[in-house]
Amino acid sequence: MSAHFTIDAPDSALLAALQEKIDQKTKPRGSLGQLEKLARQIGLIQRRLDPQCRQPHLLVFAGDHGAAREGISAYPQEVTWQMVENYLAGGAAINVFARLNHLDLSIVDAGVAHDFGKRPGLIDAKVAPGTANYLEQAAMTAAQCELAISRGATIVRNLAASGCNMVGFGDMGIGNTAAASLITHCLTGTPLAGCIGRGTGLDDAGLQRKQTLLKQALQRYRNGGGNDEPLSVMAEFGGFEMAMMLGAMLAAAEARMLLLIDGFIVGAAALAANRLYPGLTDYCVFCHRSAEPGHQAQLRALGGEPLLDLGLRLGEGTGAALAFPLVKAAVAFLNEMASFASAGVADQA
Repeated sequence: MSAHFTIDAPDSALLAALQEKIDQKTKPRGSLGQLEKLARQIGLIQRRLDPQCRQPHLLVFAGDHGAAREGISAYPQEVTWQMVENYLAGGAAINVFARLNHLDLSIVDAGVAHDFGKRPGLIDAKVAPGTANYLEQAAMTAAQCELAISRGATIVRNLAASGCNMVGFGDMGIGNTAAASLITHCLTGTPLAGCIGRGTGLDDAGLQRKQTLLKQALQRYRNGGGNDEPLSVMAEFGGFEMAMMLGAMLAAAEARMLLLIDGFIVGAAALAANRLYPGLTDYCVFCHRSAEPGHQAQLRALGGEPLLDLGLRLGEGTGAALAFPLVKAAVAFLNEMASFASAGVADQA
């Protein structure tokens, strides 16, 4: 990878002080469960005992997949650009949840087969109008993959320069659960069948077709000498939105931002990013457990403990938006909850 990132480990020197501050809150020790772990994580990332939520931003990366024309999804490829229009009009689930939780939202055209023109709320980072069909050839060239990574990094660096210290990731791209299944198989070693789900709602026949086509794609890759190196796998099967997220995540961790990781598609990008820079996961909050079976393999490989388990499989960053109030709650209790001493309450014996 021509772009290099410097991802420092969070400052563990603060760990004892953060734990002491948490333990001195007016509650039984450990009684806030995952919120306590989350508060520690945010404090270590920001290197302060009073972490802040500054200008939190959601990025939804959109791209088309050439293999979608083969029937690996229940929806036609045109739905990708139509849903981007829906996002820009404010009518999708992610718009609702972002407004509800006061999250800034930007849509990134990483590689949609449509010309949107200049639009408010849209970041034009298009690499190409969709990837190639990985049933026949690599989805993207190495140069295209590098370009997507670089553009993703630039987007997040611009956010960091504006004062943002928390960024959530979402996706849109018909066929991207198939791509995520292949990436997850290659990078975790989980049997391919265990990585493939119904995506947008395939029936049994559709699921069988998806499994057959993905086996063919994997066989073509292996017969050509394909390996499990993360950038090779991303270029072979990924979408421009996934490669762009990979670069955005690495830049976010480099800038010591908190990363809100959504579900299966975002998880595939995080998996590849973590294979390149294992320190990435120190900065990640795994927001929910997807109903897609491959997501379980990702979480196991990344050591992720999701905040929510709601049976979601929508994508768009909806899980990240729904989990964000828990991030705010972790910061708030650390900063605002009284201590035993300040409240005049007796600590445990």
